[in-house]
Amino acid sequence: MKKTILAIFLAGLWITASEFIRNELLFKSFWVNHFNSLGLKFETLPINGILWMVWSFLFAYFILKLLEVFSFGKTFWLSWLAAFVMMWITIYNLQVLPMGILIAAIPLSILEITVAELIINKFNK
Repeated sequence: MKKTILAIFLAGLWITASEFIRNELLFKSFWVNHFNSLGLKFETLPINGILWMVWSFLFAYFILKLLEVFSFGKTFWLSWLAAFVMMWITIYNLQVLPMGILIAAIPLSILEITVAELIINKFNK
């Protein structure tokens, strides 16, 4: 049980850091400019950070549960589809996805899930 909690905690920290670096440090200007072009204001509020942390730890748990049933590869594809592809479709449908961001977001999301799976595999044994 302790190993499972540690695996989820470490993978959740990794996912949180990955999301923060991608969306706040690397691509915030994409988001701000796109929202401005829509007549909206892109804000980073504490509640947003808290919700992304919750999302990250839930996602780590989701990956852990998938790894209990599926191979590394199947877990990767299922988690990538569920977390990222479906999110991109949703925010595209809401017309708030800056499409240019996907050039970098796709490989970074692949890296994010791969490292999270490796962390879970290492610490949940």
